[in-house]
Amino acid sequence: MSYAGDLIHPVILCGGSGTRLWPASRESFPKQFIPLAEPGRSSFQATAARLSDPATFARPAVITANDARFLVAEQLTQGGVEADILLEPCRRDSAPAVAVATLHAAARDPQALVLILPADHAIGDAAAFGEAARAARAGARAGHIMTLGIAPTSPSTAYGYIQPGSPLPGAAGATGARAVARFLEKPDAARAAGLIAEGALWNGGYFLFRADVMLDELEAHAPAVLDAARAALAGAVRDLDFVRLGAEAFGQAPQISIDYAVMERTERAGVLPVGFPWSDIGTWGALWDIAARDGDGNALRGRVALQGTRNSLVHSTGEILTTVVGLDDVVVVTTDDAVLVASREAAGEVKGLVEGLRRRGEPEADAHRLMYRPWGSYQRI
Repeated sequence: MSYAGDLIHPVILCGGSGTRLWPASRESFPKQFIPLAEPGRSSFQATAARLSDPATFARPAVITANDARFLVAEQLTQGGVEADILLEPCRRDSAPAVAVATLHAAARDPQALVLILPADHAIGDAAAFGEAARAARAGARAGHIMTLGIAPTSPSTAYGYIQPGSPLPGAAGATGARAVARFLEKPDAARAAGLIAEGALWNGGYFLFRADVMLDELEAHAPAVLDAARAALAGAVRDLDFVRLGAEAFGQAPQISIDYAVMERTERAGVLPVGFPWSDIGTWGALWDIAARDGDGNALRGRVALQGTRNSLVHSTGEILTTVVGLDDVVVVTTDDAVLVASREAAGEVKGLVEGLRRRGEPEADAHRLMYRPWGSYQRI
């Protein structure tokens, strides 16, 4: 049995457009709502499902954009999950969202344990994730802002790193927990290899803390963020199943990540190393890394046929038959209105391609042909 004070209040940050996964992911239907790592279930739905243990987690909250509100509500309903849904009127990066989430939880319990987690990651072991959250809870209860440090599987240049320091005081039960010596920006390949040799961990963007501790740190290091969040909640209105944050107040928040606003400045940061399989599915290449592959190393989805092709990702999201002959190490993605062909190595550069399409005024840069609305859907001509 768990007492209410031990329950973790999860907050899913459900923003972003995932343009590196274009053409499947677009502004109108971003990657967190698309079945990528698992057929039939989006990464957002998988994230919500990982929070289903009532002995560990309280009712979750989701912070998302206004335009995504019905997608969030529909996918939660499909997964049988009830949640508070808070709507950001504009994008302000993660620090204002974390401030709002913390105030929202603190209104019920000033010392509530709050877990911040992204909506769009793939975790290969849900049970291990739950165990890690419960272990990190000890450090958070003792007044530390805990992060989950992902054990690196390669010298990736796509992630920031965490350098662990001395053993964390007051964190009995959090085996291996350390103080954070420093957070490091995304390195080049040589530096990444050196960091891994030194025991550095990937920064996956998971934070667990007591609400009062985070509010103190926001007050000390990012008071303008906290002031804007307080005003946005004070001006919030309920609309059906959603809470609309005050637009004018939220728009005054500095656009800054929680890493820059607090985590790189606080002296309370702790890290718990975790070893569960993890990916942020940031690119088509990252999806190939975690996908099931055939004997030729190909990751296939949808109506596809290959001949003489190896170590490739071929993904068809609709009824179009996609075929590849005699190519290795490529990414081919087909939707009903766009096709992407790239080397697997260059697949991370898709964001620049999409920016070019926007400058040309191509509607496919941001909108799918089939557009979803609260009353149903329509097809763009």
